[in-house]
Amino acid sequence: MKQASGELAIQTRGQGLVEITDEVTRWLDGQAIETGLLTVFCRHTSASLLINENAAPAVRRDIQRYFAHVAPEARDYEHDDEGPDDMPAHLRTALTDVSLSVPGARGEPVLGTWQGIYLFEHRAAPHRRRVALHVIGE
Repeated sequence: MKQASGELAIQTRGQGLVEITDEVTRWLDGQAIETGLLTVFCRHTSASLLINENAAPAVRRDIQRYFAHVAPEARDYEHDDEGPDDMPAHLRTALTDVSLSVPGARGEPVLGTWQGIYLFEHRAAPHRRRVALHVIGE
């Protein structure tokens, strides 16, 4: 049994979904582990991870609109230390995931035909996000 860990730095442009499937796949392919379990972990409280469709851009737009409706910036939140998008970003992270477990086979994440791995930026300003990776297998 072998294991490896690493980290990706992902630059965002502000709120939205950034597909990171290719970066994750390149990293996993370089670890010389044919079969195992990959953990992807977002090291932030105002950004998250999700697996969703990567073919139709309308899916990403609809997801963003949904979360803007569920956790709007126009609310009177007690926590607003970093501006009006601060607390909604934390709520959106709480409703999604900061960690994903993905099987790995032949040096690639085992995803469905239309699935992609996304970093979901919840803040309005661009950020440099850190995503930790860990794989265990053989």
